[in-house]
Amino acid sequence: MAAPLTETASRRSPGDLIRHWRRQRHLTQQQLALQCRISSRHLSFIETGRSRPTAAMVVKVCEELDVPLRHRNDILMAAGHAPAYSESSLDQPSTSIIGKALIQILDGHMPYPAVVVDRQWNLVDANPAIDRLLEGAAPELLEPPVNVLRLSLHPKGIAPRIRNLPQWRGHILSRLDHQIRATGDPELERLRAELRGYPGGIDTAPPHSLVVPLRIDTGGGVLSFFSTTTVFGTPMDVTVAELAIESFFPADPETAAALGRSH
Repeated sequence: MAAPLTETASRRSPGDLIRHWRRQRHLTQQQLALQCRISSRHLSFIETGRSRPTAAMVVKVCEELDVPLRHRNDILMAAGHAPAYSESSLDQPSTSIIGKALIQILDGHMPYPAVVVDRQWNLVDANPAIDRLLEGAAPELLEPPVNVLRLSLHPKGIAPRIRNLPQWRGHILSRLDHQIRATGDPELERLRAELRGYPGGIDTAPPHSLVVPLRIDTGGGVLSFFSTTTVFGTPMDVTVAELAIESFFPADPETAAALGRSH
């Protein structure tokens, strides 16, 4: 079994980290070597520490394994190389174009709710339409950093107002499982364990459903939404790569009419 990623890169060799991600992707040494167009012997030497990979080789292997940028930097540093991917704050001048794009997307989605979240589902930004979904949530759950999955499923969050809570819980936990498999993030594993401990049950969507809706009680009646997720294409910055925009759309004519009137 691959060792967990909770150890720091400085305590693990680049070969250990590459082996972890290879196993995470269910590839043999031979399969990965073929994808990277290197010999199995060379890859074996890298994984066992008999050969130190160049920075170019690390990047190549990470691309084939679809390793998140944050962890690519970990492998590069473990191999004695400088990080290849910056990790910028969104308030830096260099990322102003990203910030403007996020604002444009959020504003353009009005009167429907939309949020920007980071890799651990912490709220980065939102448009004003999200307020309708947050009615009645406990103040402590709205204190930064606000985790939108915790807010969604916590019994003091919006869970009591979700009409199809078992289906919504099943959808959220399934997405989280997929993200954990893709990223190996131990923080997400802890979040999943926490969310699984909340009441509400787990169910699947009815047969022939197009999407899993969020059906929620509000002061204006029951609203029904489906969501889409938008990420930045070809990101080369860790922060940008880990941002996602969750946009909610009306799942029925009644919700569209209710939100249209409130705009």
